[in-house]
Amino acid sequence: MTATAGRRFLDLRALATLSRMRFAPRHRIEGSYSGKHQSHAKSGSGEFVDYREYVAGEDLRRLDWKVLARTGRAYVRLYQEETNLVCTLVIDASGSMRFGANDSRRDGGTKLKYVQFLASSLAHLIGCQQDQVGLAVVSDGLASFLPPGGTSGHVARVLDAVESMETVPVTRLGNGIRELYQRLSQRGVLVVMSDFLDEDLEDAFRAIRLFRHRQFEVILLHIIHPDEERLPSGTAFRFAGLENDGMVDASTAEIHDLYSQQFETHVATVRSLALGTGCEYRRVSTAIPYLQTLGSFLVERSG
Repeated sequence: MTATAGRRFLDLRALATLSRMRFAPRHRIEGSYSGKHQSHAKSGSGEFVDYREYVAGEDLRRLDWKVLARTGRAYVRLYQEETNLVCTLVIDASGSMRFGANDSRRDGGTKLKYVQFLASSLAHLIGCQQDQVGLAVVSDGLASFLPPGGTSGHVARVLDAVESMETVPVTRLGNGIRELYQRLSQRGVLVVMSDFLDEDLEDAFRAIRLFRHRQFEVILLHIIHPDEERLPSGTAFRFAGLENDGMVDASTAEIHDLYSQQFETHVATVRSLALGTGCEYRRVSTAIPYLQTLGSFLVERSG
């Protein structure tokens, strides 16, 4: 039995269909040991990528003697170092992530439950491809942090942390992401899973911009429950806030148009801020099974 077996949010049998797929970065990355992803460095090992003319004083061992014999011109072979993926999963643990029916379906329930399945599966797959995965849980600040690691024991700790997450009734993502910025020294990929129902979205994206300035690749998964997209049909409801917002009695017929407009404005704002910050943006509905979401994500990014 592996160190990751028997986890509540990890279905190894279901994940077997995705076991041959890899999570690859869009851009060249940095890492600490030889792996299967491109890095910025060029040296004498790894995959051949190009030639350039020899410069006097360089190590003669880097010359391509066959090219010199054929053309009479001295060229050096350039190689693309390969390195490991360093990925940090950032999970929003604010109160709004508890929204949704708390049922027993593996791919249903609250937004947080959906993210727990999605994050656990992605962490497991990253570990299986011998890359490094870390975890940051954010809400009002950085609630917990596991720096990236690649051993099976480390991945098991990440899964344990995902399983034991608890929400708090406050959302200030900017605080937590800034704290994470101070803790993450090695450049890599940041995957943020959140509903972005934040008190200050501009501040959250100012914090995310810090990672972009450091050349991190940032992927934002905007988690949306289908019950958020449209109000329920009926005469009158009592709406209770999940972040100390109190309660409101309202007729859905009276507020339907205004709610729909504000919700779509929120989604458009998050997408605009994400793209304007240089992040990859994906709208993720919890109505779609998490394995289907993960599979389509990996198909686009498989290396």
